[in-house]
Amino acid sequence: MGELRARVQFRRAGVVDDGFSNTEAWADHGNPQRARRSDVSDSEKWRAGAVGATISARFVVRRTDFTAGLTPKDRLTHKGQEFEITGIRALADAPIYWLEISATAEAD
Repeated sequence: MGELRARVQFRRAGVVDDGFSNTEAWADHGNPQRARRSDVSDSEKWRAGAVGATISARFVVRRTDFTAGLTPKDRLTHKGQEFEITGIRALADAPIYWLEISATAEAD
C-alpha cells in the first residue's frame, strides 16, 4: 500500500453558542492520522473577474473504527491546508483495511 508519510488531522463542525446566536465552528476531531497523499489535479476557475485555484488530492488511511465513521461533512488538514472531503471509499484492489478519501482545497 506504500508508506503513510503524511499526517492529517480531521475536523468536524459543531454548533457553538457565542452569546448572541448558535454558529457553526470547526474543531479537531480525533487524533492525527497517518496517510498517503496523491495529488490528482489542479484547476483554475474564473468567477466575477477573479481567479480561484483549487487542488484535488486523494488520501489513503488505514480503516479503523474512527476513520470508518468519517463522512463528506468532515474536513481534513494537511500541512496547514484545509481540504473539503468529496468522497470516501474502500479501495477495491486492497483488503478492507484501507480507505481512500478524495478531497479538494483552495490553492494558496
